[in-house]
Amino acid sequence: MKPAGSGVKLTYDDYVLFPEDGQRHELIDGEHFVTPAPNLKHQAVSGNVFGMIWSFLQREPIGRAFSAPLDVIFSHFDVVEPDVLYISHERFAQLEPSQWVKGAPNLVVEIGSPSTRRRDETIKRRLYEKFGVEEYWVIDPEIDTIKVYRRVNERYERTVELSLEHGDVLTTPLLPGLNLPLSTIFQD
Repeated sequence: MKPAGSGVKLTYDDYVLFPEDGQRHELIDGEHFVTPAPNLKHQAVSGNVFGMIWSFLQREPIGRAFSAPLDVIFSHFDVVEPDVLYISHERFAQLEPSQWVKGAPNLVVEIGSPSTRRRDETIKRRLYEKFGVEEYWVIDPEIDTIKVYRRVNERYERTVELSLEHGDVLTTPLLPGLNLPLSTIFQD
């Protein structure tokens, strides 16, 4: 594996050599990012979001939901591991056949932590926007909020910021009829 240094871009070939050490390894524009294993609250929120989407898709089989760890490969220099993702059947048929996701999911959910908050809001938001993810949710379990970015004319608009404090319910045009109360999302 090439050492990460100034001007050196790592590739998917380097990525597959990263250790299986319980941490999240990602490549964004060839730069290696490592995140420690998530804490209990992060895992509770992730499980709640995935569970509600998965249950909805059992009743309305319009696509599939997945949770980390699962590689999403956008390019030879961009491989990430979102916390939760959704892919419609229509989009799934357009993706390159693989054991992983090769291409853009319809929806990506990242659950922030102090070590990832800035990256989720900037670098990852730009990555998902660039590669055509239709909707991106950034969940902050420390302050019980969710920022929703939706593609409008090839760019993200932050369309809404929801909070537990206000009793908000998250909905999305990608999953018509799905209602995600923040009281359930942030339930321990």
